[in-house]
Amino acid sequence: MLTLDANGLCLAQTLDCGQCFRWQPQPDGSWVGVVEGRAVQAWQEDGRLCLAGLAGPDPAAEPGFWRGYFALDLDYPALLAQMRAAHKGLAACIDGAPGIRVLRQPFFETLITFLISQNNNIPRIKGIVDRLCRGLGQPMDGAGRFYAFPTAGRLAELAEEDLAFLRAGWRSGYILDAARRAAAGRLDEAALRAAPLDRARACLMEVRGVGPKVADCTLLYGLGRWEAYPVDVWMRRAGQALFTRRVKDPAAYLNRKTGGHAGIAQQYIFAWARSAGLTEKTHKNPACD
Repeated sequence: MLTLDANGLCLAQTLDCGQCFRWQPQPDGSWVGVVEGRAVQAWQEDGRLCLAGLAGPDPAAEPGFWRGYFALDLDYPALLAQMRAAHKGLAACIDGAPGIRVLRQPFFETLITFLISQNNNIPRIKGIVDRLCRGLGQPMDGAGRFYAFPTAGRLAELAEEDLAFLRAGWRSGYILDAARRAAAGRLDEAALRAAPLDRARACLMEVRGVGPKVADCTLLYGLGRWEAYPVDVWMRRAGQALFTRRVKDPAAYLNRKTGGHAGIAQQYIFAWARSAGLTEKTHKNPACD
């Protein structure tokens, strides 16, 4: 078992805010999830994050991996203090869910799951992702409980009719186009991390079905581009409620005020928007227009 200083992280706030789809809450308050071929059970005790391995590498052997995944290597208390000082409205958003952390998720998985998320709700997204992994992912244990996310190469060789079991509709074509581009090397993760944000966004938007919102979600959650600021109808509504008319570009404003962490700020803003009733459905995924 691995124990880490949670540094203010709240698992429930983090894993249930619409940024990830392979974690499931358990009756005892813990969470079970799969991350890059690692199945773990996570819970919190006395300010510590506890991780027990269920399949794949033992978390105790990879503390650096899990610190990075949960963003425990970032000084969130200092960052949140900076954000609170930057804007009173943002401070109120943070105070509503201060334990949220923006995870560092696998790039290809993030791209595919946010393609699936379009015009969808969180329970249905999780169902499609689970069927995708069970049907095409590598088994991780003998009991058939855990499956890795399928690789780009595995998906690239399929036709749309092969994905009918997902019940993902028109999203199946998007999944296959993304997989074929990734398998062919046309979506280079290192290049997307290093490129100017506008260029990286434009590259992702060459994928069928990827608009600005899905591109920015992929940049933020799958590439650690903290300056990426996903915007949908709910975030536009939240921006109108939080900022004066003088703030015509909330992303630029927040990046300027937070040292390039506007994407992290938006996660608190969206959580506030959900709790304040600015979204039509409380289970509506923040990735969806």
